Amino acid sequence: MSTPNGFPQHSRVCLTRSMEGGAVQDLQAKKAGKAAKKEAGGDGAPLKIGTPISETLKLLPEELKANMKIKSITPRPPRKPRLERAASLDEKSWRKWRRFRTSQESLTDPNETSSSNGSLQEASPSPPTRGRASPSNPCCQQDSLHSSPDALEATPGEKSRGGASDLGKRASEISSAFGGLLRGKGFAGGKPRLSQIMPARPLPPMELNVASHSLRTANRIDSDCLDYRHYSQHKFGRVSSSLSDSRLQGNGTLYDNCSTDSMKSTFSVLTPIRAKDVRSRSYMEGSLLASGALMGAEELSRYFPDRNMGIFVATWNMQGQKELPVNLDDFLLPTDPDFAQDMYVIGVQEGCPDRREWEIRLQETLGPHYVLLHSAAHGVLYMSVFIRRDLIWFCSEVEYATVTTRIVSQIKTKGALGISFTFFGTSFLFITSHFTSGDSKVNERKLDYNKTIQALTLPKNVPDTNPYRSSSSDVTTRFDEVFWFGDFNFRLNKDRETVDSILNQNPGTDVSKLLVYDQLTSEMSRGSIFKGFQEADIHFRPSYKFDIGKDSYDTTSKQRTPSYTDRVVFRSRYKDDIQAVKYSSCPVIKTSDHRPVFALFRVKVRPGRDNIPLAAGLFDRDLYLIGIRRRATRELLKRREQKDQRSSSICSIS
Repeated sequence: MSTPNGFPQHSRVCLTRSMEGGAVQDLQAKKAGKAAKKEAGGDGAPLKIGTPISETLKLLPEELKANMKIKSITPRPPRKPRLERAASLDEKSWRKWRRFRTSQESLTDPNETSSSNGSLQEASPSPPTRGRASPSNPCCQQDSLHSSPDALEATPGEKSRGGASDLGKRASEISSAFGGLLRGKGFAGGKPRLSQIMPARPLPPMELNVASHSLRTANRIDSDCLDYRHYSQHKFGRVSSSLSDSRLQGNGTLYDNCSTDSMKSTFSVLTPIRAKDVRSRSYMEGSLLASGALMGAEELSRYFPDRNMGIFVATWNMQGQKELPVNLDDFLLPTDPDFAQDMYVIGVQEGCPDRREWEIRLQETLGPHYVLLHSAAHGVLYMSVFIRRDLIWFCSEVEYATVTTRIVSQIKTKGALGISFTFFGTSFLFITSHFTSGDSKVNERKLDYNKTIQALTLPKNVPDTNPYRSSSSDVTTRFDEVFWFGDFNFRLNKDRETVDSILNQNPGTDVSKLLVYDQLTSEMSRGSIFKGFQEADIHFRPSYKFDIGKDSYDTTSKQRTPSYTDRVVFRSRYKDDIQAVKYSSCPVIKTSDHRPVFALFRVKVRPGRDNIPLAAGLFDRDLYLIGIRRRATRELLKRREQKDQRSSSICSIS
């Protein structure tokens, strides 16, 4: 019984069974033909391959027709329909094989080393076509199932000489052909699904090192990766990132966060320097974009990828007190920002008699990560500039100048002190001032400001980064970033009772009602002082005048009005180069009638040129050693006191 297409109904079986069944049917057909020949008397003509089944049945006796099973001698379908049927089965098996091969590729063919990622790079293979195999590939013609079934079959003369051994050979050939199909060794008219992907460069050698490329990759998929971590910490001792990262974000281990293509060495996060770069590098004559420029863009991006640095600026009128605060952590290292800043600039008015002791205390508080780049004094005006120790190589020579506005005695108490330098390609100017005091002396304070901007002779040897935007009559126009801070002595134009009532009504940070009476805010809005300068929003209580050691404002007979005398203002040549992050006071320091005022800034830094006078890493080494030694001693004493307290505790029973 056949279908309209000529296919037997029982042929809907898997591809392998149909091939093996065809071989068995050949053997049964031979035996049936011999039996029919004997029944006919042996004189019948031999059957031909192309004889129709109806004619064959006519030559057989009636008994044989009744007893013979038609299925056992049913010949295979004609050649052309078989080709169409075989092609459709190939198409189905190809889809199944593709899904199976994607997940089991390495098991079916160990010679293929292409990964699943590589399959995305190759063109997707197309389903097998229903044509003949390419003549240029004879192996595909032999193995492909698109070849004619009779091409794989022996001739009639060979069949008579073959027997069971030939049938076994044919079964093995069919099995090998089907195995070649599963291994993807060829489809007629198609190309292999994946080709071997060769690496672009030789693979790195395996190293006995937890930071090597191979082991770093293995650690991510190896269930025992924690063993590598413990081994590396015990063996090498240092796998975390260095503090030289100016962003101060993240302390991931080297083999966890570093790219496998990173050029960082095993024991350091510093970028290796090639010998040819050292040969061609010239620090004194590097260009702005040269790869070897010390102050160039490449070096700047390595330390500041976002080209922004953090600056801490503070001012404090110490009132000439000999006694220094026990702890300066709350002043220099407030808890609000998560990270310390890259630069610390502290200006002092009416400083303590022992200036060196003050600087040692600053170094002790900031710790070994910072060094004193420069410090200067003008009478009792002090300024200290600390910078992170790995950034001192990118600073120019430091210059300073002073201006005296009024001499009350031999000790200069009123005036200004300026320090300037260039960091990479950005020039900085820091000015600390102490203007004339008095509630009504606004004009005198404006005169102090005008004298300062005209008489402060900076820069001296370090070239101006943008001379076309500079003015000889205003020192603040000759620098990219300017920070001016100090005791400006501007007061609130209101009586003490009104100010006290406003402070009592708003004990929090809402001081907007007080700022309406602020002299400095009013004068800056008119443009009569600090032209081009800005000030961050104020959300703290007035910093002057307190009773020493107390939180109450002046309770003496003078009853001075609380005022915002201590301020920090800034200006920039370029818009939005300076962003104020925090502006506050430090109420816990009570050794003076002024509270310290500080501000945190994010400042944009630009690349520069090496043809400027460089500081070459100069810093105050003696101060650094004294401060670190004192810091260690203080920690040891603290631990000893805690130990003594635990050992001397007495348990009493009541």
